[in-house]
Amino acid sequence: MKMDLGNWQAAGNAPDSQPVPAGAATDRPLAIEARGLVKRFDGFTAVDGVDLTVPEGAIYGVLGPNGAGKTTTLRMLLGIIDPDEGVRRVLGAERPHDVAHAIGYLPEERGLYPAMKAHEAIAFVGALRGLPLAEGRRRGKLLLEEHGLGYAADRQIRQMSKGMAQQVQILACLVHEPRLVIFDEPFSGLDALNQGKLEKMMRGLAERGTTVIFSTHVIAHAERLCDRIAIIAGGKVPFAGPVDLARDRIRPQVRLETRAAEGAWRAALPADARHDRKLDGSSFFYFPLPESGIEPLLRALIQGEAGILSLSIERAGLHDAFVAIAGEAAARALDANPEEERAR
Repeated sequence: MKMDLGNWQAAGNAPDSQPVPAGAATDRPLAIEARGLVKRFDGFTAVDGVDLTVPEGAIYGVLGPNGAGKTTTLRMLLGIIDPDEGVRRVLGAERPHDVAHAIGYLPEERGLYPAMKAHEAIAFVGALRGLPLAEGRRRGKLLLEEHGLGYAADRQIRQMSKGMAQQVQILACLVHEPRLVIFDEPFSGLDALNQGKLEKMMRGLAERGTTVIFSTHVIAHAERLCDRIAIIAGGKVPFAGPVDLARDRIRPQVRLETRAAEGAWRAALPADARHDRKLDGSSFFYFPLPESGIEPLLRALIQGEAGILSLSIERAGLHDAFVAIAGEAAARALDANPEEERAR
C-alpha cells in the first residue's frame, strides 16, 4: 500500500476563504510598504487601493494579466509616477527618489542605446544610479564575463539578438549593487535556458540579502521562486501574502484507491466524490480533503475493510489558487498571452 500524506495537517485546517492582511507575519524589516495606492488616467482607475508589504531579502511576485495594473503599481513604488491617493515607503524613505541609488529597475519596455557597446551600456545605467563611469565599465566587463557574455563586451547593442540585449539590460540593473531590484516582466523574450539562468540569478540575489520584486503573467515562475506574492486583477489586490496561504484557499485533493467498490465505509466519503473503476476491479475516488482531516476517513476505511491500495493528498497549485482568488475572467486573461511568453 502506498500512502503519501504530504502537508495534509496544516492544509486540512486552513480556512477556505479569509482575508489575508498585506503585512502578514514576518520578522524581517520591510523593503516596501504601500497603503491605499490609487492611480487614475483620464478618468480611468488603473490602480484602486493597492496595499503591499515586502520584507527585505524576499523574492516577491506581482501576478496578474496584462493591463491588470502591475506596471503602474511598480512605477508608483519607484517614484516614476506619483499616486493620486495613498502612501508608500521604499527602503525606509517616503520619497523613492531619495533611495534611487539603492534600487535597480528593469522596465517592461526595454531600452538601451543601440550604438553603445555592451559594457558601456551597463556602465551608463550604473552612472544614472551614482556609480562612477570607470568603475561601471570595470564591473560591466566582469558581469558579462561571469554570465557567459564576455565575448560580447565590445559588441554594440544593435548587433545583439533581442535576448542578448535583454541580458545586458538585466546586468545593468545590478551593476551598482542595489539593495532592491524591481523587474517588470523580466522573463519575456528569454528562451528557456536563459529563463532558468535568470531564476538562478534571482535566488542568488535574495541569498545575499537583496530584495527582488518582479511582475509576471506566467505563474510557474512565481511558484518556483517566490516567498510571497500579490495578485492584481482589475487594479485591485484580492490577495497579498505567502504563497502557501494562497494555495490553501483551495482544499487539498485526495486520491484514494481501494480493492472494494462498496461497503459501509463509503459513507465516510464526501457525497460528491468522483468514482472511477479499473478493469481489475479496484476503484479510484477523488474528492477534497474533509475539514475533519484524514484520520476519521482512515479509520472508517480500515474498519470497513475497504482495502486501501493507495492514498495521496495533493495541495492546489498556484494557478488554481489564482483562479479561486482572482476569478475565471482574470485567469482567462492571464492565459491569453502568446505561447512563447509562457514558462517551460
